Amino acid sequence: MQVAITAVGPDNRGLADPIVHHVAGAGANIHEIQMYDHDSERLFAMYLRCEWPGDSASIAELRDRMRSIGEEKQLSIRTWSRDEHARPCRLAICTTYRPEPALAVLRAIRDRRLNATAAVMLGNRDACRGVAEQFEVPWHHVGGPRGEPNDARMVELFDQHDVDYILLARYMRILPASTCWRFAGRIINLHHGLLPPFPGFRPYEDAYQHRMLTYGATVHFIVPELDAGNQIIHQSTFTVFPGTTLEQIKRLGETDHEPSCLVEGVRRVVEREVELHFHRVVRRT
Repeated sequence: MQVAITAVGPDNRGLADPIVHHVAGAGANIHEIQMYDHDSERLFAMYLRCEWPGDSASIAELRDRMRSIGEEKQLSIRTWSRDEHARPCRLAICTTYRPEPALAVLRAIRDRRLNATAAVMLGNRDACRGVAEQFEVPWHHVGGPRGEPNDARMVELFDQHDVDYILLARYMRILPASTCWRFAGRIINLHHGLLPPFPGFRPYEDAYQHRMLTYGATVHFIVPELDAGNQIIHQSTFTVFPGTTLEQIKRLGETDHEPSCLVEGVRRVVEREVELHFHRVVRRT
């Protein structure tokens, strides 16, 4: 079965060695290793993806061994496999103001169009609390008075609720690089514009200033670089007539188009049609 191991912690020498040696020594076929060393933050991060042999130790035993290495090396290590459990994928849904994307995902789960479970909803604002309560999903407010998120608390909640994938459903904050590495290949973002031409926080306005008649949304895996271009899971577009106002365009995109785009992107991941390999989305064969 395929296993992903992530390690994040203070930079030092020899941090990757015990992880790689244990995995290789157990007979695993290592498909991918990526390491990140940010000198200014003194941060070390590592992502390892391998095929774990069926006749070796269980994933739970591997996780315990990785935890021991983490304690020894002062690393936060996570061991995750989609194949460990027969249950549907567990999702964490992160929100800010707009309720429509989260609502679309929850309706798709309810209607069995998404084979997943909404394990928890988080918001750096309280705007989507009612949506969580409507669908009886645990809700946690993780924002300060000005919406500044408690990133450490978010990581705690992801672990506490044993989530498989994290959905940024119009969550209008940038995740720190350390969080991106902790859950590498498992964070899915809804961007309210077409990538790569319209990144950033104002894609509708930017496209409108370029006199575009075609607008869209993008669902992509998150990597530490903001709105990078090779991680696209799904894109969809809609076209407007000349003279359509910006307000009308945003209403069309936000209330209908973005939510449906997110649901389709999540479906592709949940159904294992696509995965993230070496920072690129690939189609499973």
